[in-house]
Amino acid sequence: MLLHEFNWKKEVMQATEPVLVDFWASWCPPCRVMNPTIEALAKDFKVCKVDVDTNQELAAHYKISSIPAMLIFKSGKLVARHVGVMPEASLRAEMQRLSPN
Repeated sequence: MLLHEFNWKKEVMQATEPVLVDFWASWCPPCRVMNPTIEALAKDFKVCKVDVDTNQELAAHYKISSIPAMLIFKSGKLVARHVGVMPEASLRAEMQRLSPN
């Protein structure tokens, strides 16, 4: 799901399950490398994407200075931040740990 200012609160801050938010840009090679990982995680967890070029205020609010940046929220609170290319297994383990099941 693509996020913007208008749907951030509903999709992230009011979510009952953990949410992985991928801050990315189409011109970013490491972001493209992460895309298959993000898509795989989206099959099992709530995953949202924020294009930093079209959502600069949102990126600035969360102090995104390098991309890709993956932020994990639980109950509306930022609980983890990862920057750069990450292995799927690491992100998956963290999302499983935060999930209620």
